Amino acid sequence: MNSKVKLNWDKHPLIPAIAQDHESNEVLMLAYMNQEAYELSLSSGYAHYFSRSKQRIWKKGESSNHTQEIKDILIDCDGDTLILKIHQNGVACHTGAKSCFFTSVTQECLVHDVDIDTSVIYGVVDTLYHTILSRKSDVNTTSWTNKLLNDKNLLLSKIREEADELAVAIDCEEDAQVIYEASDLLYHALVGLAYRDVSPDRIKQEIARRFGTSGIEEKASRKK
Repeated sequence: MNSKVKLNWDKHPLIPAIAQDHESNEVLMLAYMNQEAYELSLSSGYAHYFSRSKQRIWKKGESSNHTQEIKDILIDCDGDTLILKIHQNGVACHTGAKSCFFTSVTQECLVHDVDIDTSVIYGVVDTLYHTILSRKSDVNTTSWTNKLLNDKNLLLSKIREEADELAVAIDCEEDAQVIYEASDLLYHALVGLAYRDVSPDRIKQEIARRFGTSGIEEKASRKK
């Protein structure tokens, strides 16, 4: 797949890309492409996007295998928005719903059911993080997560508290308590990441960057 049609990358380095079912015309998701992601999509025939949360290019379905096969690409009149006519393998949304657009504002309810349990695909950390993000955008909830997200001082104090409790458990308590306290700290750390809109994927990228580098070398590199 190739194209001589040019996009206006000068206006913004990220261009909205709407994924639409090529048969039903149902809108499945909206993401963003930079020029590299766009060119990868053209050359491979499968949708690639630039994730603003992960700060990297990702192929749709790279973890789940729920890929998007491109049938056509439409460009708007200003050359700064795309519609991808795609065949969706599996589901489009990381929640397991067919479409990312499943909440009706006027009806105040969900209009799409979850088709697939994605916790097995993405792992508990990513699933928990996205659940936390959903609490962040839900103004009607009174959950503990939402309370933490709306009170930075409380959030920071809980992270410090849970870190201290884990240290105590590691020092002098049984394994079960260590696991319990580590789980508490992980949850509160993920809430902190969600507060800052930092995806756990970026933590994985940093760990991968450090892999094979000794702790002494890594610390020394920070001082340069």
